[in-house]
Amino acid sequence: MDEMLALLSLSDTGWGDEIVSGVGVTISLALATLPLGLLIGFFVALAKQSEEPTLRLAGNIYTTVFRGLPELLTLFLVYFGAQIGIRQLLLAMGSETTIEINSFLAGMVALGLVFSSFSSEVFLSAFRAIPRGQYEGGYAIGLSRFQTMRLIILPQLIRIALPGLSNLWMILLKDTALVSVIGLSDIIRQTGIAARVTKEAFLFFGVACLLYLALAILSSIAIGAINHWAARGDAPR
Repeated sequence: MDEMLALLSLSDTGWGDEIVSGVGVTISLALATLPLGLLIGFFVALAKQSEEPTLRLAGNIYTTVFRGLPELLTLFLVYFGAQIGIRQLLLAMGSETTIEINSFLAGMVALGLVFSSFSSEVFLSAFRAIPRGQYEGGYAIGLSRFQTMRLIILPQLIRIALPGLSNLWMILLKDTALVSVIGLSDIIRQTGIAARVTKEAFLFFGVACLLYLALAILSSIAIGAINHWAARGDAPR
């Protein structure tokens, strides 16, 4: 037991500080990806319910592609594909400068694209759950389309979509483990390095399991509080 505690300590001989750093990277990546995925997903949902056929087609293609591709493949396409694309663009402009894509940014974009494709379906279902009369009522009292969306539709949309988005957040939290394959020092990468160096795979991967479970429990508590806050105006049944 003392040996295990020494391996997990924050001292120079322990791996605790590296693991704590990995937890910070995992949480930072998930929190950075969330607003990006929500924003893109919201506009994709708007496109999919638009009266313009071109926008509906573009939204459907977007969700079909990024819901159909494995998350790991999307990550590779963004990380390696973007570097190749930028390099070719620079060569076409006569520059031989080499640019390397930041792994955190690549992970955020890739996971954001996947998250947005699923969140768009949640938003779309929420839009369809709001009666058309809500829009017409806003227009009838003189509100513009933007004001109607901001003051009437969005508060209801968030409350309806919140359970589905909460599930997607939990999935996103787990999907951050994929970024370890492109060199980002998250929980999985740090515990994996420690396991290989110390030959204590069960110990360090067990710690990784406990850390992800702890993050999931904390997320569940936060989500429960948000759900309670969002439902505070509901009439008692």
